[in-house]
Amino acid sequence: MAKKIFIQLAFILFLLTSCQTKSDKEFTVWIGGAPQEIDFWQKLIDDYNRQSGNNAILVRQPTYTDQRRQSLIISLEAKQPNPDLFLMDVVWIDQFAKSNWLEPLNKYIERDNYSTDNFFGRVINSVDKFEGNIYALPVFMDIGLLYYRKDLLKKYGFSAPPQTWKQLVDEAVLIQKKERERNKNFNGFVWQGAQYEGLICNFLEFITSHGGSVMNNGKIWSNTPANVEALKFMHDLLYKYKISPPNTFTEIKEEEVRRSFQNGNALFERNWTYAWNQHQSSGSSVKGKIGIAQLPHKEGFGSTSALGGWHVGMSEYSDVKNEAWDFIKFITSFKTQEKLLLNVGWNPGRKDVYHDSVLLNQIPRLKILYEVFNHSVSRPVIPYYAQVSEAMQRYVNNCLANKISPADALKELQKQINKVTAIYEEH
Repeated sequence: MAKKIFIQLAFILFLLTSCQTKSDKEFTVWIGGAPQEIDFWQKLIDDYNRQSGNNAILVRQPTYTDQRRQSLIISLEAKQPNPDLFLMDVVWIDQFAKSNWLEPLNKYIERDNYSTDNFFGRVINSVDKFEGNIYALPVFMDIGLLYYRKDLLKKYGFSAPPQTWKQLVDEAVLIQKKERERNKNFNGFVWQGAQYEGLICNFLEFITSHGGSVMNNGKIWSNTPANVEALKFMHDLLYKYKISPPNTFTEIKEEEVRRSFQNGNALFERNWTYAWNQHQSSGSSVKGKIGIAQLPHKEGFGSTSALGGWHVGMSEYSDVKNEAWDFIKFITSFKTQEKLLLNVGWNPGRKDVYHDSVLLNQIPRLKILYEVFNHSVSRPVIPYYAQVSEAMQRYVNNCLANKISPADALKELQKQINKVTAIYEEH
């Protein structure tokens, strides 16, 4: 019922915006998020309008990601001239581009001699570019990180965070046993295992750091020996090593993980970049006691982290594309990216911001973040990703719930993926 009401409200919204008559140089920018983020975006847009003489109008989208996506799809499917610009989650871009909803940016980039070398090439090539065309540019980058208790590692004789999964397990088992003598709620390693999209990001990190992958020649291929080994390791964290809480697969998402670590109940935490400021806030039990590092890997392989974040795209149906492109240049400029970092904590899409000496002195963790972004891995870039993700969530979570073995889970998952792929390819 709630979903139906939302769709109706979104439809009314697009009718209202599409019925507006635009004046010269007027265009709309659709952005969602937390209230403080929206407030700062409004300040940025006000600054832009004063500088440019254009008239960018902020249209606030819902806070929740799925609702933001749905409201965009309603307008884009209807080929409305609004929105002109919008932010997209990394996993939407492929679908939007292949639906012909996005304006290719190449001609604007070439016309203005706009350098894309300032962005992470790995990200542009894996997320924003299709068949030689660039359809979006990064505004905010997010990545999976290992948070760790520096004080506890030092207390028990460890000089650095673990580099391999074996090291993490060995350290977590030892320290968890000792710390539970005074805190029975203490866990060695907390991560996202509930049945939702965050589980897929974790799954992707585990399998790629074990030498696995979910893509093979443009197809989804989950049932491989390396992937089975990685899923077994995830299962072992709960049942063999017992360093992750028993409710990992029932309810543990980002905030549950953050609160556990922040309350002093965990040694290691896998979470996104937002958790840093929360952990260092007033009242946090771990303030001043933590560090961040790349996620561990199996010996012989490399560390990888799931890529998240928001990218800006231009509607194919915009009737003020030159003005819209001008705003894209504005929000992806060094100066604006710096402001977003300092005021709302958004990690820049540009590489050069991470190398700025003033910012590095002020925010030392930028150096680590830069290295992690260079080892990022994106979720499958396919137009039917939503269906594949749903199947992955179900079977991986069932394995973590001890309902099915790792080998059987990925075998059955592959069957479901093959069905989804066949249906898509028929159309």
